Amino acid sequence: MSHAVRIGKLKIGEGQPLAVIAGPCVIESEKHAMKMAERLSAIAGELGVPYIFKASYDKANRTALGSYRGPGLVDGLRVLARIKKDLGVSVLTDIHSVEEVQAAAEVCDVLQIPAFLSRQTDLLLAVGRSGAVVNIKKGQFLSPWDMRHAIEKARSTGNDRILVTERGASFGYNNLVVDMRGLAVMKEFGAPVILDVTHSLQLPGGEGNRSGGQPQYIETLARAGVAAGVNGVFLEVHDNPPRALSDGANSLELRRFKPLMARLRDLAAFVRKL
Repeated sequence: MSHAVRIGKLKIGEGQPLAVIAGPCVIESEKHAMKMAERLSAIAGELGVPYIFKASYDKANRTALGSYRGPGLVDGLRVLARIKKDLGVSVLTDIHSVEEVQAAAEVCDVLQIPAFLSRQTDLLLAVGRSGAVVNIKKGQFLSPWDMRHAIEKARSTGNDRILVTERGASFGYNNLVVDMRGLAVMKEFGAPVILDVTHSLQLPGGEGNRSGGQPQYIETLARAGVAAGVNGVFLEVHDNPPRALSDGANSLELRRFKPLMARLRDLAAFVRKL
């Protein structure tokens, strides 16, 4: 049984309502990030859904060399700091190196270990020591029970504010699949479990020099995860997915966010009564 983790003004975990972590994959511009944060936080507030804004200052694992990575550490953290201050929402970003942990922890409430780095001991320890909440994404190459070791690495620093996120497992070439049994397995490790719905529907490298996706199944997978008892959902959301600078192929269109979250909120409330 997982405990509840406090993040700013909200809690995620057992006994708490379904939370949502949502935003564009990467900071495309200050104006765009602010617009998305304003819209998403307003919708979540209207629905009464605990909300964390997510966007990364750098995406270091893009498919091709020429792909857009983001504004970088300094400019990206400045944008996230403004969003946090002006809108009063908690913020999450990816972290890729030990050297960036301290600066990111001074701004962000949640530091996320990307799936490809989920076994990197030094990074897990550094983020654990930072004082921020740690969100560890399960590598596409890992079994759910392997995540016990990643959690224990971060927890060894004395930091027990840890989330673990499912984002699909490699299923042949250029495809991912979510095994719902894994959500129950990871709950046994005492950390709240998040389902990254949109990344689980990614087709890694599926379009040659970039990843593809299957956004038509976002609601199907999200409902399945909520019915299975996840503590939160993670959604990449964009106002114009075809023009997104990263992961547009698997992003949820902004106009679909409110109706989807209303249905997931109600489903989660029903499941929690069972």
